[in-house]
Amino acid sequence: MRSRITFGVLRLATAAICLIALVHRLFWGLSSQTIAGNNFFAYLTVESNIGLVVVLVFGGILALRRATDPRWFSVALALVLTWTITAGLAFALIVWQAGLRGIRVDVPWSDQVLHFWLPAFTAIAWTLTPGHRSVPWWIVPGCLAFPLAWGGVTMWRGPLIGWYPYYFLDPRQVTGFGEFALTSGVALAIFALVAAVLALISRISPAKADRPKVRRDRKKVSRSPEAGTAPAT
Repeated sequence: MRSRITFGVLRLATAAICLIALVHRLFWGLSSQTIAGNNFFAYLTVESNIGLVVVLVFGGILALRRATDPRWFSVALALVLTWTITAGLAFALIVWQAGLRGIRVDVPWSDQVLHFWLPAFTAIAWTLTPGHRSVPWWIVPGCLAFPLAWGGVTMWRGPLIGWYPYYFLDPRQVTGFGEFALTSGVALAIFALVAAVLALISRISPAKADRPKVRRDRKKVSRSPEAGTAPAT
């Protein structure tokens, strides 16, 4: 139980750090006086990290009060981690491609925390936290619901305001529908792959709370009349 308390405190501390980084990134973006800064909440990274803060607060309280996590929490955490980890991988790819094209991309410390450090730390904690539950395989297709819904809203909203949060969603910055479909398909595949890895880790981790169920033998054993009588003296 002592280790659960330790990880409970770590969950709450991680939630606080994530919230601080989100606030800093918000004001840093607003100071840029660009449409990107004004659309802070339109980024998938921001929305998924807000979800991470909420889930980690619940997780910290659960770890301080219970010896094991309920399954719904493990499922919720797996889904949120899938979104934050994939967003971090996508951001790293965008920064790398921008560097190859000679495009300057400013990455403040809050972006580094949200895209790199927090996903890495929470992924490690996912493996080590005692009392967590294994998650079902349906989270692999289930994790796609949020990015698909987010993408639908983004593609509807983009032409109205003339801005997209990521370049590969902007028809003006891709060669055509083929590149858009290919890039989007790769992104969705990465979401599914990350979810599958998290589901697999949850099942093989020695820290998980699930235990094999002991099969009870319900057959009644008949006893002979002599079995319950004392021997004659």
